Amino acid sequence: MNVFHSVQAFKSTKKTIVTLGTFDGMHIGHQAILNKLKLQKKIYGYQTLVLTFFPHPRMVLKTDHQISLLNTIDERIKQIENFGIDHLVVQEFTQEFANLSAEEFVKKILVDQFNIGKIIIGYDHRFGKNRSADIHDLIKFGNKYHFDVEQISAEELNDVSVSSTKIRKALTEGDVALAKTYLGYPYTVSGKVVSGKQLGRTIGYPTANVQVVEDYKLIPAIGVYVVGVTVKGRDLYGMLSIGTNPTVGGIEKTIEVNIFDFNDDIYNEEITIHFLTKIRNEENFGSVDLLIEALKKDETYSRNFIKKL
Repeated sequence: MNVFHSVQAFKSTKKTIVTLGTFDGMHIGHQAILNKLKLQKKIYGYQTLVLTFFPHPRMVLKTDHQISLLNTIDERIKQIENFGIDHLVVQEFTQEFANLSAEEFVKKILVDQFNIGKIIIGYDHRFGKNRSADIHDLIKFGNKYHFDVEQISAEELNDVSVSSTKIRKALTEGDVALAKTYLGYPYTVSGKVVSGKQLGRTIGYPTANVQVVEDYKLIPAIGVYVVGVTVKGRDLYGMLSIGTNPTVGGIEKTIEVNIFDFNDDIYNEEITIHFLTKIRNEENFGSVDLLIEALKKDETYSRNFIKKL
């Protein structure tokens, strides 16, 4: 897949079949659109092109509201690449870009830069300055500038109105199993393993302390989870805690994972966590002995859950 970091960087003499959006989370609705794009490529012979934006438009247009995203931009690029798309354009979303009228966007970008032959768009997509244009306007522009428009209906998206907002809500409530249903795969968080207080080693449950660099990446609710773990090219399992460790007087929120049947030194290694299900909320057990008993129960639950996968 060819990746371009502005619409100006892409220029094609070949016709393209285009879809566009933020594609945050790459949920089953997004997947349906990309699969449709690939299917139509076989019919028309056009090159497939996805236009996405970073930062998220709401980061620019609603500066008083800090949105958390389901994907880092690198995760989003990788997910789109996995679909076998020919070209991905990652356009910086700025106030200037937001001020383009709907027709300016169509003419200057879709027609002049992308050499568009067809666009596939979700049933509820709006575009142009102040999101003033909808599918009906796009069809008019298609007639004027000679490209086809195909709308994906809500019914085609498996009769489920899936949205990144619903997934964010599920994750902020700790319902990672529901998020997995919407996404079609477990929600993931990646980061670097850094030094922690190493208290886990003293109670028989050593943990890797995961530091996520991107501050906009959504971290699920505080609690204890069953997780998959990818590190050093290996796929493993474990249990993970997000919280402050109140039983031992913790203050700062951390992400700590106990990887089952694994003893390698992984400091400074990149690690990816796959959230499978929530076990319980974080608790202050009052003593280390009671904490250890709870961790034993968490491990038993986790191992039994993993056996059923």
